[in-house]
Amino acid sequence: MTTTNLKQNKHPNDIQQDSQDTLLRVNDIKKWFPYNDGIIIKNKKHIKAVDGISFTLNKGQTLGIVGESGSGKSTLGRSLIRLIDPTSGEVYFNDTNILSLKKEQLRNMRKQVQMVFQDPYATLNPRMRIGAILSEPLKLHKLVKGKSKRAERVGELLELVGVNAEFKDRYPHELSGGQRQRISIARALAVSPELIVFDEAVSALDVSIQAQVLNLIQRLQKELNLTYIFISHDLSVVKHISSHIGVMYLGKIVEYGSKEDIFEDPQHPYTKSLLSAVPSTGKQDKKERIVLKGDIPSPSDIPSGCRFRTRCYMAEEICAQKEPDFIETSPGHQSACLFIKE
Repeated sequence: MTTTNLKQNKHPNDIQQDSQDTLLRVNDIKKWFPYNDGIIIKNKKHIKAVDGISFTLNKGQTLGIVGESGSGKSTLGRSLIRLIDPTSGEVYFNDTNILSLKKEQLRNMRKQVQMVFQDPYATLNPRMRIGAILSEPLKLHKLVKGKSKRAERVGELLELVGVNAEFKDRYPHELSGGQRQRISIARALAVSPELIVFDEAVSALDVSIQAQVLNLIQRLQKELNLTYIFISHDLSVVKHISSHIGVMYLGKIVEYGSKEDIFEDPQHPYTKSLLSAVPSTGKQDKKERIVLKGDIPSPSDIPSGCRFRTRCYMAEEICAQKEPDFIETSPGHQSACLFIKE
């Protein structure tokens, strides 16, 4: 299987579908939220939550998207499957541009692309029993006809995610956080998707439960040949589950590579600072802590030049004048920094 490629060019046509294994191809996607700055004199500005991202994702791979809160990770995930409509760009899923689909076409596409959110309690209807929650997508997409057949499928889904079949008669509040997240995963699997986007799917769980859910997600990927986009602020979690990682800062990917590239040979100063905050497992793993200056800037007021320069320990005057290109430092490993050489 070929590796995932990621570029961030001003010309999205530079991105090409590199193999028959490509499931998702994203070209220069942007999501800008307009707002008015001023009460008397309206000055229309934009919050640039996602500001030009391109990548391809091959079948069976897991792309981890990591970054601080406010970097645009969740907006990217929602834009990719049109839970919110991007401002511009292209998103090709199996050679079909999702952004051009009409309402009914989009509804059919949703059988192939699903999303699992951070808070399962907020996304599961508290007035519905678990069996009804899992039956709903089966009825909505007309996948299983007949009450008995749907009940049988619900039982299969519960078994698949490691939940006792008796739980079908319970309500979400009667389940633990880990059990609720397993139900959310089962609901996503009900329509037999090819791609699942996980948005901080384990961050609200206890560490021990996180490990169980992550192991479940990995097992399901192998058994069902699934492709994942896994969004998280936790590098340790992303390392555990991802084959490739994109480090996101203020609406853009600043470094991309295989899991080994990112953890063993980080190039971008932002990546290095994030990795320095990951707890060490032993004396040999101890790293010098790189403390970032201040908070992440507002996406409504992005710094000139390199958007990371206001917090970067390597920043010089030129960083305010020129936006860095994505440089390939080794095959498949790319980073956007003026001080990185090919």
